[in-house]
Amino acid sequence: MQIDILIKGGTVVDGSGTAPFPADVRVSGGRIAEIGTDLRAGEGERVFDASGCYVTPGMIETHNHWDGGVWWAPNMDPLPAYGATTSINGNCGFSIAPAPKEAEGKQSVIDIFNYFEDIPEEPMNEVVPWDWDKWSEYKASMQSKVRMPLNFCAFCGHVLLRIAVMGMDAWERVATPEEVEKMCAYLDDALAAGAMGLSSNFLDYDKYERPLPPQLADDAEIEALMRVVSRYEGATVQVVVDYLMRKTGNSSVERWGALAKKTGVRLQWAGLPTLMLMKEQTPRAIELHEQFKAEGLPFYTAFTVIAFTSILNFYSTLIFGQNGNPVWQELINEKSWDKKKEMLRDQDWLDRARESWNNQFAHSTLNNPETMIFRESESGYGPVGCTLADYMHSEGFNHASDALAQWVFNNGPESIILKASWERDEETLKYLLLDDNSLVNLSDSGAHGKMFCGAGYNVGLLTEYVRERKVISIERAIYMLTWRLAEFFGLRDRGLIKVGMAADIVVFDLDEIEMRPEKKIWDVYDGTGGRTYRYTRDPAPMRLTLVNGEPTFDRGEFTGRYPGEFIGPEVEGGAQLAIAAE
Repeated sequence: MQIDILIKGGTVVDGSGTAPFPADVRVSGGRIAEIGTDLRAGEGERVFDASGCYVTPGMIETHNHWDGGVWWAPNMDPLPAYGATTSINGNCGFSIAPAPKEAEGKQSVIDIFNYFEDIPEEPMNEVVPWDWDKWSEYKASMQSKVRMPLNFCAFCGHVLLRIAVMGMDAWERVATPEEVEKMCAYLDDALAAGAMGLSSNFLDYDKYERPLPPQLADDAEIEALMRVVSRYEGATVQVVVDYLMRKTGNSSVERWGALAKKTGVRLQWAGLPTLMLMKEQTPRAIELHEQFKAEGLPFYTAFTVIAFTSILNFYSTLIFGQNGNPVWQELINEKSWDKKKEMLRDQDWLDRARESWNNQFAHSTLNNPETMIFRESESGYGPVGCTLADYMHSEGFNHASDALAQWVFNNGPESIILKASWERDEETLKYLLLDDNSLVNLSDSGAHGKMFCGAGYNVGLLTEYVRERKVISIERAIYMLTWRLAEFFGLRDRGLIKVGMAADIVVFDLDEIEMRPEKKIWDVYDGTGGRTYRYTRDPAPMRLTLVNGEPTFDRGEFTGRYPGEFIGPEVEGGAQLAIAAE
């Protein structure tokens, strides 16, 4: 039921980047109906007191992984409490459509989500219906079966395109021209149905140390897919690149940038290195960023202001694999605790694990036992509250791998270690915050449930960089979290406080919101009738979050309303249409 609302007495930050101004905002029929001073309430209209608060457009999550989770956790907690009104998914090449035709291909996709995004395998198999082939059929299935509190958008993933067309050969070789043509047909179907564009992955290797399928694509394949995207106004291309592990980020950006320039698409590369351990790669990355700008190209760098803090368990994690430690990853890949215990007592495995630890990536925080804090013990044996370095010293271990093996054996696979976050490159972050070819708020929300909760990074930006350190103004921050993103992604009817726009609106007091600490909740189906845990946060809280004019967070709690729509890029007239090819 739509409720007409008059938001009175607030300070409007309209999303355009202009200075804040006092105004009342009237919402009717899911749209912003009027903006002015001293507006009078109409009959039956709810009046919301926004005194002392900012009234802003709803905030856009640019990089989420709710593709699977929204089927079994439709509240998308805690996003409504943090003022998020639109969630963009299908990132990193990981969409769930088009669907692989063979069981082995489908399982490989579920394994990808399970390994890279820590999205549990059981509900991906048992709750997600997989009753589609094409992306358009996936969208129709979601619209008929899932209700959401946020607007939902999704890319078409390059990983899925390859596996849907090539099967398991997608992991092994270059595609034939006929296979590329089939991929293009699948992508064309997706874009015509409202997909955000194409997402690809030149970052990740799987748990068997295989590069993900897009990394086997030749230029002819990438160019052909980009040419499909170029026919759709508003559609974009995303590629995630590697500045962290194998440090191929700059070469990938050069390659993708050249192809994007050739085909005329808008490109998002995630992202320019913003951690001190990446510092040696930053000068060339900034050169490329400035080169693209100087050429007037719509190539944007995507980034986050928050350094990821990982929570590590020994049942399901990618931390070891992504830090170049494949032998410890073998332990994670083994699902049986009895077999894990055998490994932890096997001298051959312990010797290999020690050697693997010695040869992991030089930047790995696993190399610093003093930054690894024993947080929780599954068995209660302990110790907890100390670091791996403390444990090594107290128990007389000479090597971190041996000490960790003993602690895990004593405490169980669901025991938890907190890894200290990497040091941020504040100079580069400030550069990106003040630059007009950047996209902020890569939160990874919906993923890594047992590692960290990325939701709330938007509030982290507002509190740390606006309220506390005053690096940027409130109007700059809101612009970057709203209209900048809406404009880039072609979401033309939201992202601004403007008459006629969709009423995605947030009301908050900057002095009372915080990115709350992570907390564990047991609400994820585990495939056995029980529940396993994930991390979330308590509400920021926002005073009010409206999605399409309906409150999703109000009076300090989730409202139980699901007004979100499955949306995509828009063109003149409000619909996505193919335009003439070059």
